[in-house]
Amino acid sequence: MALHLFGHKEKLDLPGTNDSAPSLTAGSLSLPEDQRAQLAQDLSMLEKKDISRSQKLQADAEKSVMAAAEDTVKRLRVVEMGRCPPCGAHIYQPVGAPTCAPCGWHQFDLPKKGSVRVHLKNGDEIVEGERVYVLKSGDCLVVRHGVVAAQVPHDAYTWVEYAWTDDELSLRHAEAQKQLTVPCGWCGKNTNPTADGFHLLHIAFGATQERYCFCCDECYEAFRKMYPSRVHRDCYNRSCATCKLCQKRYDEDATEMRLLAKDYIRTHKN
Repeated sequence: MALHLFGHKEKLDLPGTNDSAPSLTAGSLSLPEDQRAQLAQDLSMLEKKDISRSQKLQADAEKSVMAAAEDTVKRLRVVEMGRCPPCGAHIYQPVGAPTCAPCGWHQFDLPKKGSVRVHLKNGDEIVEGERVYVLKSGDCLVVRHGVVAAQVPHDAYTWVEYAWTDDELSLRHAEAQKQLTVPCGWCGKNTNPTADGFHLLHIAFGATQERYCFCCDECYEAFRKMYPSRVHRDCYNRSCATCKLCQKRYDEDATEMRLLAKDYIRTHKN
């Protein structure tokens, strides 16, 4: 029986990570017609003057995409491990909205079916759309039917409302509840943290602290008998609060349940 964590074996398919990147041509990009014409004209000028210059620009563009993909993967991995990307502190993770209290970093999901409403300052007027993008300047770009329908200055609105439909809210909560079901690290059955016999264990098989949950005393003891010699730091009997022999991934309070994607232990069937 091999144990592993969700999220560590999956293959990420991100833009710019394919082995064969598409060539930089005017027809391969999703640009408006006037910008495609401008790009075709600029490419033609570069190729006439120096074809190597055009190839270098294409290589630089591909490097930029690869660097952006690497930054995205790093940020998502940090969030997946329950940490804040800017400061590294533990994040609070409600449904679709991880938040860091120490530095204020946050991100949140947007409704896929509901609308977005920008409430203006001059009374009851509302600008409604499918998406709203808040720029660094504070201005809002309201997107409706796939195009920008309005640009609202930062001093013209008071707040942005995301209208979640009841059906989508129910679906999101059902998905979150399904993810919060932690399988037993030995038998694979779903565990109940409030039931008698539940065990939460922090041990380090290598250099990094790991978390395992068990549904009953029998599974907990069976796991300890199966892996006695692999725990070189006496993790079964030593408190994590006083131990500094491994890289910590969790708070010292072993009773605190942080139900994140990295905690979902499952049995891998060959």
